[in-house]
Amino acid sequence: MKQALSGARIFTGEAFLDDHSLILNNGVIEAITPTEHLDSSVQVHQLSGGILTPGFIDIQVNGGGDVMFNNDPSVEGLARMMAGHRRFGTTGMMPTLISDTHDTIKAGVDAVNEARKVQVPGILGVHIEGPFFNPAKRGTHQESCIRAPEETDIDWLCSLRNPDSIDPLKAIVTLAPEQTATGQIKRLSDAGILVCAGHTDAYAADITRALNEGLKGFTHLFNAMRPLQGREPGVVGAALDDPNSWCGIIADGHHVDPMAMRIACSAKPEGKVVLVTDSMATIGGTNKSFTLYNEVITESEGKLINAEGNLAGSAIGMIDAVRISVEKVGLTLERSLRMASLYPAEFLGLAHCYGKTIEGYSADLVHFDEQSWQVKNTWIQGQHETH
Repeated sequence: MKQALSGARIFTGEAFLDDHSLILNNGVIEAITPTEHLDSSVQVHQLSGGILTPGFIDIQVNGGGDVMFNNDPSVEGLARMMAGHRRFGTTGMMPTLISDTHDTIKAGVDAVNEARKVQVPGILGVHIEGPFFNPAKRGTHQESCIRAPEETDIDWLCSLRNPDSIDPLKAIVTLAPEQTATGQIKRLSDAGILVCAGHTDAYAADITRALNEGLKGFTHLFNAMRPLQGREPGVVGAALDDPNSWCGIIADGHHVDPMAMRIACSAKPEGKVVLVTDSMATIGGTNKSFTLYNEVITESEGKLINAEGNLAGSAIGMIDAVRISVEKVGLTLERSLRMASLYPAEFLGLAHCYGKTIEGYSADLVHFDEQSWQVKNTWIQGQHETH
């Protein structure tokens, strides 16, 4: 059914438009037009001010709605995670499995494939974060799960994309490049897997090798990776030096100092830094604690900590990441919104249909109040929810 959204300032992904309306038809944006030129036959959904922007895409989501994906790798669990994050403006996500047994990871991938078949709104693919990490940089990932990839692992991961499918699965694999054998990253990349470096103690030379093999990005830049030093640029230095790769940053005010985030955004070409939440079960849920690897993780003062007092994921939604980018980092609202929508869409290869409010794009939208940073409405493929 055709419908017009009016009354809000529209961000197209490139610029703001006042006094315009967005016309939706069958889950797609049909047109954007001056409100005064609207056809009187079109049903109007009147919004009370605020900003209407492309829906946020989160490529690193461990949990939400009181669900941890590893603990509940099911279609029902994914639906609860998505519902929890939608309240914070996320209209597309890559549910993330952290280091675990192969059976658990496979169950999660199967759940994502099934969720896409039954059209759970907003599930774009899967992010497999681990277990192929450097134990020295494992963070909260369970040590007993950490290992180097075997050829059978690479074979299985390469099969996930199913190139014969009409809609191949989008898959991110985060690993430590120094734990891989020569050619393994190339095999994954050639199979269409988006390979990212994370939880890695690699030297810059290792990262250069990985980039040459097809490494596409860096998972939660600065965290759990060898830092930049004068005589050894490390993972961070190699990431900031490379103009073609993407970097995800957890903009929660705890994982990365605002100054470090400004440096990253200055060093990388615009479009190559994306906002991620790395969020856990508490987002959009009712409980302030949950269990991971039989250990209780608790939200305290806006961050998640384990029994040792170490950070264990984040407690933010995507609208919070946008707010922090504007208020604490000092980025423009336009750039912050692109880092939450268009740039992750580009990383995923979905910029032809997501990340802009222009004709022909999916009607995935967020309406929020720019003063309170509260999400008021969301649309996923034109399906509306009020928050």
